[in-house]
Formats: sequence, C-alpha cells, structure tokens
Amino acid sequence: MCTIGLVSIGMTGMNELSRSLVLIAIVACAASVRAATTSAGLDYPSKVIRIIASATGGGSDFNSRLISPALSAALGQPIVIDNRPGTFMLGKLTAAATPDGYTLLMAASDLWLQPFLHELAPFDPVKDFSPVTLLTTSPLVVVVHASVAVNTVKELITLAKAKPAALNYGSGNTGSSSHLGAELFRSMAGINVVRVPYKGVGPALNALLAGDVQLMVASAGSVMAYGKSGKLKVLASTGARQSSLLPGLPTVAESGVPGYEFAQTLGVLAPAKTLTPVINRLYIEITRILAQPDVKQKFVSVGVETVGNSPAEFAALIKTDMMRLGKVIREAGIRAE
Repeated sequence: MCTIGLVSIGMTGMNELSRSLVLIAIVACAASVRAATTSAGLDYPSKVIRIIASATGGGSDFNSRLISPALSAALGQPIVIDNRPGTFMLGKLTAAATPDGYTLLMAASDLWLQPFLHELAPFDPVKDFSPVTLLTTSPLVVVVHASVAVNTVKELITLAKAKPAALNYGSGNTGSSSHLGAELFRSMAGINVVRVPYKGVGPALNALLAGDVQLMVASAGSVMAYGKSGKLKVLASTGARQSSLLPGLPTVAESGVPGYEFAQTLGVLAPAKTLTPVINRLYIEITRILAQPDVKQKFVSVGVETVGNSPAEFAALIKTDMMRLGKVIREAGIRAE
C-alpha cells in the first residue's frame, strides 16, 4: 500500500516541477489504493456517504462542505452533511455507527479531549475511532487590548508576574480552543491571569474590544483586522513555527515560552474497525483534493492551512494532544459545564 505522508499537502515553497511530481505521485497512489480496495473484494463505495459535522456554520461544517463536492466526484457517490450540535453527539453517533466507511466524522481537537473534561464521556477517543487524516490546522494568536502597556509576549509575562491576578482573559466555552490555548499559555508561562468565560468566542472578543478583559487567545482571522486598526495588539501566534498566513509575526515559543504550541485542528475519522483499505482509499482521495490549488486557496482565504497527513500520523497527533493538553486540563481542574 502506498503512502504519501506529506506533513503539509499545501506544498508551500515548492517549485512548479516539485508540485507536479507530488501531484503525479498522489494520483498514482490513488489509483493503487482503488485497485487494492477492489482486489480485497470491497465494492466501496456503493451508496451515499454521511459526514457527521458540527452545527451549520461551524468549523467542521465549513470543512465538510468545502471538500465534499470533490470527494463525491472522486468516490462516485453522493455525500450528505449531517449537522449535529455538540461534540458529545457527534462522537457518540460516529462511535456507534457501522464501521463500513459510509459514516465519517469531521471533528476538532475537543473530540479527543472529552474524557478529560467529562467524567462520563460516551466514547473513547482512541479505541472508538479510526483516524483518516488531519485536514486542516490554523494557529491562534495572543492578543491584548490596546490599552495594555505591552508590545511583546515577554512584556506581557513580566506585567502579569508583577501584578498577579490583575489581568483577565476572555474565552469561549469551557474546553474551547480559546480556553485551552490560554490555559496552556498561563501554565507554561507561570503567570496568574484570571479567566472570564463567555457563551462563545464572539462575546469574548466583544468584551476584549470593550476593554472588559485585557487579553485573549483567539483565531487570527477574527482579530487581525482589529490589530491593523490599532484597537488590539497582536503579540504572537501559537503555532510551532511562524505561519505563512501571518508573515513576520513571531510565535509564543520564540517570544519567551519555549515549547509552547497550540492550534485549532480539524480532521476526518471513521468508526473503529473500519477496514484498512477503506481508510486508505478515503485518506488518499482527501489528500489529493487538498493538493488542488483552488481548494488550498479557499482554506487560506479564511486563515486555515491544509495538512493531509497519514492515518498513522493523525493517530499519533491525537495521542500527543491528549497527553499534553490532558495534563493542563487536570492541573487546572477544568471541567465542562
């Protein structure tokens, strides 16, 4: 079985020849996987495929709708998006579905963090799912109100240490990226800042703009315009490396918190025990779609980078995330409402 295993299928920085060679390899690999599926006696797919996603307008809904037309064409079957509210519902439905490749899940990292947030999570993130591929990742940014007398992460840490519990950070719901990204920053920087929770990232951002809270970890797309206008100060990105989407902006790790890394991620999973040829077929077809320049550009336009890693790489990322962020959740005593 062939494996592309690209860390970033966006192929940023490659010359035209390199991009062409990668695309040729992906097409050849897709043909090989289709042949392997047929030789294994699997008539897959032969009916409608369902992608379970978040409520309409959410991140996983957006990702699902962006790739589903091309995926439907590649697989030769209709794809329907089944929008459901709440990570519990999404995970529970997928875990209980028949593992035949006709039910897929588009999920963010809060899926595999549920056992740390709830005592009785209705699924096991490792045992109940078969990872297909990490679809996208997008760095967040550390941002402060314009009135806060700092211009770098180091200055923010110095201020927070000089005035313990004097700074408030706004966040969305418990366990959200804005919450966990800030808690990881608080923990690794060794500072005492106070969380002010809101019913969603939008209200939290409004509070930051009003000066009701002083800082926030937020998606770049939601705050960069305010940074340019001077209403907010964008200090650093949360990725492991500087993002091509945020040229010139340093990372938190480069700015005084070595090892800090946090990003919003979205990937495709199937129920556990889905046959390997089916997983590989889905992985290769999705990877091929992500390599298409027009698809990549649609994601870039909303501040998102395409990934397209292998099932094994995605599984390893999930386990690493659970170890790293699970520790933060436990130490901070975070429990979902």
